[in-house]
Amino acid sequence: MKITFLGATGTVTGSKYLVESGARRILVDCGLFQGYKQLRLRNWKPLPIDARSIDAVLLTHAHIDHSGYLPILVRQGFAGKAYCTHASADLLRIMLPDSGHLQEEEARLANRHGYSKHRPALPLYDVAESLRALESLVPVDFETDLDLGAQVRCRFTPAGHILGAAMIRLETPKGSVLFSGDVGRPNDPIMLPPGVTAAADALVVESTYGDRRHPAVDAQAELADAINAAAARGGVIVVPAFAVGRAQTILWLVSRLKAQRAIPDIPVFLNSPMATNVTQIYGRHLGEHRLTLEQCASMSTAASYVNSAEDSKALNLRHGPLMIVSASGMATGGRVLHHLEAFAPDPRNMILLTGFQSGGTRGASLAAGDPTIKIHGRLVPVRAEVRQLTSASAHADGDELLDWLRRLQWAPRRVFVTHGEPPAADRLRQRVQTELRWAAEVPDYLETVEPLERGIP
Repeated sequence: MKITFLGATGTVTGSKYLVESGARRILVDCGLFQGYKQLRLRNWKPLPIDARSIDAVLLTHAHIDHSGYLPILVRQGFAGKAYCTHASADLLRIMLPDSGHLQEEEARLANRHGYSKHRPALPLYDVAESLRALESLVPVDFETDLDLGAQVRCRFTPAGHILGAAMIRLETPKGSVLFSGDVGRPNDPIMLPPGVTAAADALVVESTYGDRRHPAVDAQAELADAINAAAARGGVIVVPAFAVGRAQTILWLVSRLKAQRAIPDIPVFLNSPMATNVTQIYGRHLGEHRLTLEQCASMSTAASYVNSAEDSKALNLRHGPLMIVSASGMATGGRVLHHLEAFAPDPRNMILLTGFQSGGTRGASLAAGDPTIKIHGRLVPVRAEVRQLTSASAHADGDELLDWLRRLQWAPRRVFVTHGEPPAADRLRQRVQTELRWAAEVPDYLETVEPLERGIP
């Protein structure tokens, strides 16, 4: 068995792992790189392997940094099946066409305003290619063995994190390997804790927050404090939120806060057609999260939905207090950029960051306190208050990852720490080695390993 790390090394994006077992080639995750330009440029380069040689794709979950490269893979000749959970398939039917639309929109704006070096600027892929990629999806059940041929089997186990998220265990004639995907938190407001899975001979584990401990702060109270502070000065609260997972958490908390009269009854707008559609999906997958059908309905009615571009533009003419929740979570694209452009210059307003901000993104610049951010080719002053919710993460922190690892039935021969920026990945590696006494290492981009050999002590 061999594993080649085609992404999620030195970064939290671009997750792709090629597993070779005998004549079978299986790609676990198929994500886009995000953040720094040198990472994003990898999306435009040909995959360093022949896409036609891949027999199957296994997707841990629907976030674009784990799934958004699939339209390109299909364009390059992949003709196999892409397996994922039923909820992930439902999400991807919304998310991939939306991703294609955003790519088209970014190219259109670049051509209109002339801020691209390319003439003309082209989308990475378009909606038609996204729809073509959806034809490859095959939904599978949790905790059911799937035969991939040549004595290779896999099983999806709930990982928490977002709806449909899974860890994937591959069993081959030579041994087994477990991919953690993104590991959720034990006390997430909406998602259930990560499930218990069988151990494996090798383990590939994420490390997004591998060097941190989430503060013991109540998410609902922290959100209430932010809303009340901005509302008291008549400000507009702009919330860049991942359309899958984080937007729903914010809406659920807002609905509870309003019911408890812990915040004023200010207008709340969900300005993301994708997030709007995603929110409706939770009611179809009861039992995979903590909410009842009634609570799903309450979450769905916590905000007014903004669908048309005209209504989105009209929001920028409104005055506070009000709250706008809009994708994307790291402010890399979408309608939230127009809201940041309109409201960031006013000190009465607030920009509320709700999740991990990958290096090189506008969200990371905002979190770092940069006085300006670049939007659509021009610098926008940031005078609004910038806050970051420390309690809203959907990723396990370092302690929670170690607790999850301790629940495995036996120690893997080797642990590969990925999906983390260098300090986070290396810190988790150190903790795995010192606290669990397991062989652990941080792989490099494009490195190929034989994971069942003796690991680095």
